[in-house]
Amino acid sequence: MAEYKSDIEIARAAKKKPIMEVGSKLGIPAEHLLPYGHDKAKISADFIASKRGGKDGKLILVTAINPTPAGEGKTTTTVGLGDGLNRIGKKAITCIREASLGPNFGVKGGAAGGGYAQVVPMEDMNLHFTGDFHAITTAHNLLSALIDNHIYWGNELGIDTRRVVWRRVMDMNDRALRGIVCSLGGVANGYPRESGFDITVASEVMAILCLATDLKDLQKRIGDIIVAYRRDKTPVYARDLKADGAMAVVLKDAMQPNLVQTLENNPAFVHGGPFANIAHGCNSVVATTTALKLADYVVTEAGFGADLGAEKFFDIKCRKAGLKPAAAVIVATVRAMKMNGGVKKEDLGKENVEAVRKGCANLGRHIENVKQFGVPVVVAMNHFVSDTDAEIAAMKDYVAGQGSEAILCKHWAHGSAGIEELAHKVVQLAESGSSQFSPLYPDEMPLFEKINTVVKRIYRGSEAIADKSVRDQLHQWEQAGYGNLPVCMAKTQYSFSTDPNLRGAPTGHVVPVREVRLSAGAGFVVAICGEIMTMPGLPKAPSSERIFLNEMGQIEGLF
Repeated sequence: MAEYKSDIEIARAAKKKPIMEVGSKLGIPAEHLLPYGHDKAKISADFIASKRGGKDGKLILVTAINPTPAGEGKTTTTVGLGDGLNRIGKKAITCIREASLGPNFGVKGGAAGGGYAQVVPMEDMNLHFTGDFHAITTAHNLLSALIDNHIYWGNELGIDTRRVVWRRVMDMNDRALRGIVCSLGGVANGYPRESGFDITVASEVMAILCLATDLKDLQKRIGDIIVAYRRDKTPVYARDLKADGAMAVVLKDAMQPNLVQTLENNPAFVHGGPFANIAHGCNSVVATTTALKLADYVVTEAGFGADLGAEKFFDIKCRKAGLKPAAAVIVATVRAMKMNGGVKKEDLGKENVEAVRKGCANLGRHIENVKQFGVPVVVAMNHFVSDTDAEIAAMKDYVAGQGSEAILCKHWAHGSAGIEELAHKVVQLAESGSSQFSPLYPDEMPLFEKINTVVKRIYRGSEAIADKSVRDQLHQWEQAGYGNLPVCMAKTQYSFSTDPNLRGAPTGHVVPVREVRLSAGAGFVVAICGEIMTMPGLPKAPSSERIFLNEMGQIEGLF
């Protein structure tokens, strides 16, 4: 069997162009690129503002089936498709999210693509990059510090210390910080209270950065954050603490999208990084809308499976930003079909056509779901060398039976040359004008009904259930004027249900809503379902154990 280079070896051998050259291909003048070294730059707010009102290119969403330990390659396919569209003569930009250090050192690894369909510099992108996540973490925790400081100096706003809802964040998986008691140690340290940490990518500040249209909108949204409640249950906002100005200053540079390049020197915008299982899972509105002004095609991804990422992309990002996707690509692999069909990971190398057929139910559900939004769908079969002709044929036949087409893609091994067929199909779908996009539910639908609509129509569950306290909370928010917000479902990414082990396409399950959180600045209500955690933990043998500097000072083990 052929020896394949690792992702990091391929990335290291890349012939990168100076980032100013990549920017000039898009018509971005050098003075509007703020370089971070030679291979990455931020795009100035002035340039972005100058592009408003121009004609938009076509927006293509890349989503996937529910993730399996076999790996699907959604980011790899997103990057490959961007390169493929450029290869066939279209001007295309890839828009993806930034990587969180949590999964990097945990289970999932990096998020820059793979094989010959990668965005570079891969090491930088998977570590500190341009410091955006640090800025978001700092802005978030500045607000935390201001809350406790306000209480310490006499609590003029009358904050009920039992009802402070703003937790702290850090960009790491650390289960020990899920629940903490702060301000211990006597009078000098303030009033003790219970609190906790979430991971930075679940922060409302992250969501706000990704949904804000400019710095003015960013500051307004920050001001709208509800940090606590008084004894009479009236809300206390970040603006009441005069936090919005300073937080916007901390985020000033982070608001500007990052320009990098693919291995084939095509432009990629990498900006923002909310998780899709606990947050809204899309890159920034600023990056996407700017890219649409600069290219014929913008290829973007939404996190995890289409039940999470695509649903939130359509119901939150597109709704809020007025975006209309022209087509969607669902990434799936023969290996993942076999896992959904009951095959163990160690047996995936053996041909099993029956398991492929059985596992296709998960893919079929995602195809139906994306079509519910009125968006035309094509399936990208991310190729592995162990796939047999019979297995590939079984998968293609199944998708054809669903009224869509499955196209074999070999971009991991061959770059853009391996994904030309998919690029042509995406152009055909996008140019056909067949997209009749509309969100799943109207703004005016009551909040719990919105949750139920997602549960029934996307997860195919029988109903959402919640304690009276949760329903009462939703009702109070409706009374306060927040009833028209969309819902952001925090749920396991591994299943349509809240049981991560229930693969395939289950129906009739109940989805318990454990807690709800109001993100008034971001503009959505988070429904926390089942056992999902907003601060993940590390596995028994985290990826960090395999990451080190080699004798040449190069990073090993990031992929």
